[in-house]
Order: sequence, then structure tokens, then C-alpha cells
Amino acid sequence: MTTHPIVVFTDGASKRNPGPGGWGVVIVTPDGHVTELGGGATLTTNNKMELTGAIRALAHVRGLEGPLAVYTDSTYVIQGIESWVHNWKRRGWKTATGGDVLNRELWEELADLVDARPRRSIAWHYVRGHSGIPGNERVDEIADAFAVTGRHTLYDGPLAGYGVPILDIPEDTSVPARSKPAGGAGGSGRSKGPAYSYLSVVDGRPMRHTTWADCEQRVKGRSGARFKKATSDVDQAAILRSWGFDPGAV
Repeated sequence: MTTHPIVVFTDGASKRNPGPGGWGVVIVTPDGHVTELGGGATLTTNNKMELTGAIRALAHVRGLEGPLAVYTDSTYVIQGIESWVHNWKRRGWKTATGGDVLNRELWEELADLVDARPRRSIAWHYVRGHSGIPGNERVDEIADAFAVTGRHTLYDGPLAGYGVPILDIPEDTSVPARSKPAGGAGGSGRSKGPAYSYLSVVDGRPMRHTTWADCEQRVKGRSGARFKKATSDVDQAAILRSWGFDPGAV
């Protein structure tokens, strides 16, 4: 078995969330071959596209042996497949509060693909989106193109002829601590205290989220997005009013 990993970059995008979406993947095998994959859906969400990208990538390399290094800007995907999915399975695909796990079919498909590879042969790496990392920028471009136009020219050929420095990867690819405050264009970070909900505004539309991962997926890379953590029902209402929305809007 080779010690050089198969390198994968994956991303997903959705316009209006839900709305038209796309996913993009770049795979580099140890023998120096690059394969780009992409696709889309007319009505989907960011999270579904992020999961679909990861699924299509692992499905494509299913017959290839060796370690796998997957790079994504989705903490939702990384935390889900490394941690949350094990608890969901034990609870019969229920959340800690007893609700149904969203996107269960996609999570089951991804988990099956992971389980089909040797244990600990997949390393999940976080890369910050829209920060100039070549691989991430390329899969974002592919995903966005499929979301907007439903098509994009995809490369399949030698690494030497690939115009993207795909192997320029930052040293730190750890998932950011969830307790750290997060900021956003036109918005503020999460407040102290346990979360009651997470609120976001994208394109003038407010939305309530039960997890930070869902909120993050909606606002990432969206110009003018606002987001904040609410610590209670009263706090949630106050935040919405401060943003000019009726508390009953979410």
C-alpha cells in the first residue's frame, strides 16, 4: 500500500438555500492523475450539496487502495462524519433531542463509503473557504457553476497539465474550535452562554437554525450575510427585532 495519499478537495453550494445548488470535486491520485467531478440540483441546500460532494468523491475512489486525505471547508461534514454520525446510529438516527436527523439518507450513504475503507485510512481536513487555497477555490468554482448554469468544463488528465496548484495546501487544517466567536459581513459573532438557536439573514431572508454548522453553511461566502447566536427565546426575538424583522418571521 502506498504511503502517499489520494488527495481530494470537495465543496457544495446552494443559491438561496434552499434553491439551485451544485457540488464540485477534485481528486489527485498518487500516480499524478487529476479528475474533476461536478453536478447540481434544481432545488437543494448547502448541506445537501456539501454531503453530495463528499459522497461522490469517495464513491469515485472506492476501488483505489491507499490512504485518503479529504479537504473541505464544511465543518458540518467533518464533525458529522467524525463524531455526530456515531451517536445518531446508536439512537436509531435520532438527534439528542429525539428529532429525526436531517439529510439522513446522505449521511448513511457517506458513512457506508467511509466504513468500506480500512479503519483510519481517511483523514478529514478543514480548509477555510474563500481564502485563496487553490484546491478549495477550484471546487467552489465548479460547485457554483453547476448551481448557476448547470454545467462546467471538467478536467481529467495528468497533474503536469493541470492549471491549478492543487497540492498547495496549508499546514494547519484543523477544524476551528466551535467555542470561538465568529464574525461575518454585516453581522456579529455568537454571544456567550448556551445556544437556544442560531439566526442568519441572507439576501434579506431570516432563518433560524438549531446548530452552528447549519447556520455556518448558509452564510459562508455570502456577501452581506448576518448571523448570531441566541441564548433564549427572548434573546432570539430581540435579535430579530434589531435586524428589522418580526420575531414570528422564523
